[in-house]
Amino acid sequence: MAAIVVGVDGSAGSAAALRWAAGEAARTGREVVAVHAWSYPGGGATAEAVFTAHRRALGEMVDRAHREQPEAKIRPEVTEGEPAQVLLSAAADAAMLVLGSHGYGRIMRALVGSVGAQCLRRAHCPVVIVPAARRGPAPTGRSGLPARPDGLSACWGEERRCHRS
Repeated sequence: MAAIVVGVDGSAGSAAALRWAAGEAARTGREVVAVHAWSYPGGGATAEAVFTAHRRALGEMVDRAHREQPEAKIRPEVTEGEPAQVLLSAAADAAMLVLGSHGYGRIMRALVGSVGAQCLRRAHCPVVIVPAARRGPAPTGRSGLPARPDGLSACWGEERRCHRS
């Protein structure tokens, strides 16, 4: 059975995505692969020390999600590389890719780019974007389809293709 891949970067949005993925895994019996991309910045710390810090931080987030969903199988994976490419590689054969939203608007995404936007355009599986916290009115469907009642922005099937350019 294909896994649920979730991108985890330590943000509130990625924590929400991990919790949602764990709930989905508990419901469906799929494994969650919690993926964290990292790169060695150089400087005083060794690459081994930086890797260990990233692995520890991901482990703590996975432990918290597992406490909330003890029946979910969650496997942490720390991979060196550019975040979008790491996630796309990890999700190549996945049931879905789950990402947290940082809440940037269209203009900010256009100016600085977005890992989520890259994954939406290039993933070969369904992509689910989980908001960190719901604020304001319930979201509406982006392609004229009704919004999901759970507040998620999901790109499935035809709706996903609407966002390709």
